[in-house]
Amino acid sequence: MLWKKSEKDSGIESGPTAFIGEGSEIEGKYTFSGTLMLNGRFSGEIVSNDRLMVGEKGIVRASIRAGVVLIEGEVVGNINATERVELHGKARVYGDIEAPVVVVEAGVLFEGHCRMTKARPVEVAQPRSRDFSVVPLKRSEMPR
Repeated sequence: MLWKKSEKDSGIESGPTAFIGEGSEIEGKYTFSGTLMLNGRFSGEIVSNDRLMVGEKGIVRASIRAGVVLIEGEVVGNINATERVELHGKARVYGDIEAPVVVVEAGVLFEGHCRMTKARPVEVAQPRSRDFSVVPLKRSEMPR
């Protein structure tokens, strides 16, 4: 099923944390955490480290950067995902896709380029340890 997280994605099944319905129209930059279900119209830029779901009625004209992007509606713009992009049902995508995993079902319309990148593991930045050892320096004689 499209909208349910698989066990390998997170191990926890949860619904959307935000919903943009059919009658909504939004323009600008949208940043969110959690899962966004978009069935309205959006134009601009969408940024998240989490999950974006564009429903059958969703129409997006935007650049998208997210962890996971699931599309059943229409997207015009480039998609960059750190985990995966899935195009289902009658999805229509006009733009380039970049992600480690790309799933395209039969019946999907995709016009653009696809670039499969290496999976980027989620890492917490570790501070580099500094070497404070003393190194003797040899003084060279310079001609005077």
